[in-house]
Amino acid sequence: MLEITWLGHGTFQFRLDSGEVYVLDPWVDGNPKYPQGHKFDRIDALLISHGHFDHIHDAIPLAKKFKPAVVAIYETCLWLASKGVENCSGMNKGGTQTVGPIKVTMTHAVHSCGIQDGDQIIYGGEAAGYVLHLPDERTVYFSGDTNVFSDMQLIEKLYRPDLAFLPIGDLYTMGPREAALACRLLKAKKVIPMHFGTFPALTGTPDELARLLQDYPQTEIWPLEIGAPVKW
Repeated sequence: MLEITWLGHGTFQFRLDSGEVYVLDPWVDGNPKYPQGHKFDRIDALLISHGHFDHIHDAIPLAKKFKPAVVAIYETCLWLASKGVENCSGMNKGGTQTVGPIKVTMTHAVHSCGIQDGDQIIYGGEAAGYVLHLPDERTVYFSGDTNVFSDMQLIEKLYRPDLAFLPIGDLYTMGPREAALACRLLKAKKVIPMHFGTFPALTGTPDELARLLQDYPQTEIWPLEIGAPVKW
């Protein structure tokens, strides 16, 4: 069983039955949707999809506090290490590494990855997604920020994700129209929408995505409530 807690925007906490906690794309400070009552009691690994502030903002303080394994694309890991983050484990697309009880595969994403460092934009490599191979042999695809891309068919063929996390907000990522096609390419049994509603400009909704998939019952759209853990 996997416990999933949405922490607003693109930030999630995964807790395994064995207790390990994985935090994906940590944005706490300044995240208008972050559940204020939520406190981290442990973090065993941070997974970062790309270097934009709304996905990496709290990686440094959380890494320094909890000393987790930190997974990101190689160039982003170099930047984090330059800021004093220990246990960085850089990787690249197509690669797989073991992170605690799970294996993590880095996938492609269609997005930018500049890191804002003071008044400069630092090259952060490329945006990426992840496939998490759980101990019970189920697979989770966390796309990070992306548009739909045809090679999602390869992710389906290679990893056959049971659960997918897809952005639907529009403007900075794909909206519901593109996400609906992504659902058809990935063929996941369930899809959790993310990266919507944080700001007025992020207009996509889970209801709109579900409407576009009325003729595709193979995939269930599973909207989460921010801060409310669910079991999967």
